[in-house]
Amino acid sequence: MLNQNPLRAALWMSCAVLAFSFMAVAARELLRHMGAFEILFLRTLVTMLLVGAAVARAGTATLRTRLFRFHLARALMHLGGQYCWIYAIGALTLATVFAIEFTMPVWVALLATAFLGERMNRGRVVMLVLGLTGIAIIVRPDLGGLHPAALVMVLGSMFYAGNMVMTKRISMTDSPLAVLFWMSLTQLPLTFATALPQWVTPKPVDLFWAAVIGSGSFVAHYSMTRAMKLGDATLVVPIDFLRLPLIAVVGAVFYREPLQAATFAGAAVIFAGTYYSLSREARRA
Repeated sequence: MLNQNPLRAALWMSCAVLAFSFMAVAARELLRHMGAFEILFLRTLVTMLLVGAAVARAGTATLRTRLFRFHLARALMHLGGQYCWIYAIGALTLATVFAIEFTMPVWVALLATAFLGERMNRGRVVMLVLGLTGIAIIVRPDLGGLHPAALVMVLGSMFYAGNMVMTKRISMTDSPLAVLFWMSLTQLPLTFATALPQWVTPKPVDLFWAAVIGSGSFVAHYSMTRAMKLGDATLVVPIDFLRLPLIAVVGAVFYREPLQAATFAGAAVIFAGTYYSLSREARRA
């Protein structure tokens, strides 16, 4: 087990934040020319090539598993979350997509209680209440501001939460490289088959953005894993929330997206609930 190192944890998490932001920009650019499933295929293809290179170095023994059905379920949940994410990026401001995505810990807590036997303590109840309140502030259903894509992104966050719960179960016995390998191997034929009916020959610039989103996926997940091992969640999660102001600036500068106060207010409420729950569990530990 790695020793705790807050500075290195913060640096690794900063790498993840940048990678997620680059992925969002790449997805937005690719949506100009192609559909979501083709984007997912290209992303998976690039990730698979990177994972294959890592396996060649580490050896195939690291891929051994007795939990293939869990890998399959995780891959499908992750694919569902990725599709919702890309769909939302094409319809909402980047800041709104990221703000809704921050509700993932709320759904993780609910799923962990239902399927892993974890207890719903006071901290998690507070996180749940504030998380739902934050969503209501962001999507503003009572003011006519509810966009269908916002509900799609909420569903995507739920898929991501299921993916996280499955990852927690798998990581007890399998290596992180095995998780990435079986995920990519499962998703590659599925995304290719669904992309074929509306296939668009990628332009040279599309191949560049495909490389960005594929390598960004690999770097983001690896960096986040390293950060979680080197630092407490109470340190890592606040850094992750820096994605919101960063992507909001990117959206405003490059895509002329308005900076909406409701998005930041809702995200702040979600963050408050998440941080309270994490801090309470850290004190108990």
